[in-house]
Amino acid sequence: MVITEVRIKLMDANHERLLGFCSVTFDEMFVIRDLKIIEGTKGSFVAMPSRKLTDRCPECGCKNHLRARFCNHCGLALDEDRALRPLDGGRAKLHADIAHPIHSQCRDMIQKAILKAYQEERQRATQPGYVCRYDEVDAGDFDDYLVDMTPYRAHGPHVHAGGHPAALAPPVPDRHEFGAGILDRT
Repeated sequence: MVITEVRIKLMDANHERLLGFCSVTFDEMFVIRDLKIIEGTKGSFVAMPSRKLTDRCPECGCKNHLRARFCNHCGLALDEDRALRPLDGGRAKLHADIAHPIHSQCRDMIQKAILKAYQEERQRATQPGYVCRYDEVDAGDFDDYLVDMTPYRAHGPHVHAGGHPAALAPPVPDRHEFGAGILDRT
């Protein structure tokens, strides 16, 4: 496995610890996006892309982030200490990596390549006419991968028990002005 490209998006100085985002391409075939370059107490490090962990509301079963104080669906007050904490009393785990290296040699290889590219990008950013290449990752490539979807059967809309809340709302009068009726209460 060879890192064939690293793209960096530098952050403004007002983001204190977050130095930038990056994408890493392996073997010119596989891309991992949204890695973060962070300034830690022992120097810069790379954080893998992650998602917020969720649990379900005991009342309605809707998913909520572990930091949520109230259910997004029914408004029930949630237990603020429901996130699991390690036995040693450390911080609660609120995020899970989406992609991550399996062993330390791979992590070191990725981190060294990203931090080197970060320093190079900082140098390029000082040059006149600098343009960030981070957002060009998919430029023009999408058309090469269009697939005919006609053999696939589309499924119907998802139906929630008791009907979708939007279906229960009163119909909006047919008006042709932008935003008309948005504040009407019937």
